[in-house]
Amino acid sequence: MKNVNSNIIETRIKKEKLILSGFFNKTALSFLLILISWYSSAQMTSSIDSTSIKIGEQITYNIQVETDTTSLVVFPEGQTFLPLEMIESYKVDTLQNKDKYNLIKKYGLTQFDSGKYTIPRQKIIIGDKTFYTDSLKVEVNNIVIDTTKQGLYDIKPIIEVKKPSSNWWKYLLITLLIIGVVAFLLYWFIWRQKPLTEEEQIALLPPYDRAKLALKKLDDTPYLENENLKDYYSDLTFIIRKYLDEKVYDRALESTTDELISRLKLLKDGNQVDLSKEDIKNLESILKRADLVKFAKSAPDVELAKLDRNTIDVEIDHVKEALPEPTEEEKLLDQKYREEQERKKKRNKIILTLAIGVFLLIATYIGFSLKYGFNYVKDTLMGHDSIELLEGDWVTSEYGFPPITITTPEVLKRIETPIPNELQGQMKIKTFGFEQKQRITIVVSNTVLTQAQDSLDIRKAIEGNLKTLESRGARNILTKNEKFTTPNGAEGVKTHGTLEYPIENTDNYINGNYTLLSFTSDNKVIQQIILTWKKDDVYADEIMERVLNSVELKPAEE
Repeated sequence: MKNVNSNIIETRIKKEKLILSGFFNKTALSFLLILISWYSSAQMTSSIDSTSIKIGEQITYNIQVETDTTSLVVFPEGQTFLPLEMIESYKVDTLQNKDKYNLIKKYGLTQFDSGKYTIPRQKIIIGDKTFYTDSLKVEVNNIVIDTTKQGLYDIKPIIEVKKPSSNWWKYLLITLLIIGVVAFLLYWFIWRQKPLTEEEQIALLPPYDRAKLALKKLDDTPYLENENLKDYYSDLTFIIRKYLDEKVYDRALESTTDELISRLKLLKDGNQVDLSKEDIKNLESILKRADLVKFAKSAPDVELAKLDRNTIDVEIDHVKEALPEPTEEEKLLDQKYREEQERKKKRNKIILTLAIGVFLLIATYIGFSLKYGFNYVKDTLMGHDSIELLEGDWVTSEYGFPPITITTPEVLKRIETPIPNELQGQMKIKTFGFEQKQRITIVVSNTVLTQAQDSLDIRKAIEGNLKTLESRGARNILTKNEKFTTPNGAEGVKTHGTLEYPIENTDNYINGNYTLLSFTSDNKVIQQIILTWKKDDVYADEIMERVLNSVELKPAEE
């Protein structure tokens, strides 16, 4: 019985061992098959066409990947080959081999400093797996020049580039056109010697000539033909009364017949008017007859009316003869009076012209102010440094490498940035900037490390820039950090706030704003943009907003 049980137990143990050994074998086999299939589905190699080049000469870096159709391959992008610079990224060449695809990616690399360099390992993503190429060594040699055969020449002078023409002449032409139209209207309606109307020409005649002309016009009327004696005598007596009013008695028009005749007799007795009694009697007879026609509806004969007309004509001549000749003093006073009248007319024209001009200027100022704002119009007329920058010709350009694309009011100039001795050979810094004293500062900085770091702490770079501001005299710096994304999707950190910066050669400070944009890439590149500007300057605010909205970080191949 014991032997039987032991046999059963031994058999079961052997069976379990067999089962376990089969399980592990299957597991190992399946794992091995997975490794084989995985390695067989993706193979990667890298190479360069030369290990020794001259300064500025290009070498081609090749990455070759063999994979199946289901795998997504991501090649390196940007400046990942530092210390060598990528100057061109070629399109991927694809070759099909049965169910496999052979992908070949090429890069053009160069270096402008002699020395021995190591191209770092490059990361390639195939599917959900990550591969790294081998690091490769490259030697960059100086170019030896035989000065006995090749002459040396001086550096060519800087060529001045003319700014593109603006449309200022159009605005000047429109302004001159408006001024011309206004000047023409003022001349035409105010200063021009207008042709006189018939009434104005008659008004300029002497009283005697006007009276004679009025009698001739009375002859041309149809009053007598229509036996309209009332209107006829009204006009006839108005002619003689008007003449007497201007030359003899200045109230002849509003006086009654008796008052007028009494006044003429009084003037005769005072030897002021040499009229005969018969002349006065004739005038009295005609004036009284006219009163009867006008107010008592008397109807004298037409022939008598004609006779009265001729009598008035004669009496006008007698009145003229009876009036004493004006003295030289009276003539001079009359001339001065006319000259004074001319001066008054001219002065009135000047006043009217100035009033219209001031009105148009005020109306234009108010109109533009309502549309653009009173401060904007005032600053445009009086001149403002920031508004001139805002409305000038802006420049869009790329700075540094990898390039920072930015639009600024002026071209940013290169600024020499010294590197401490202990950091020499470990980094390259390219800085560009523009400054409008006491108002606006724009600085673009591009720092490239020769060796990639495990991680770049952007906060240290930000703190370094803030300390730089402090070293230049800035104080009371308030800081706020937030995420910033450029229009083309590059992400970084935006540090902004307020500060006080000193006025040069004084102990005074100006309240200002600042913004610092910081970006990192490939654990080698730090790109920063520093903006500072005067607080409460609305035009500087607009300038900086436009600058910030223009920032783009472009990959080298773009």
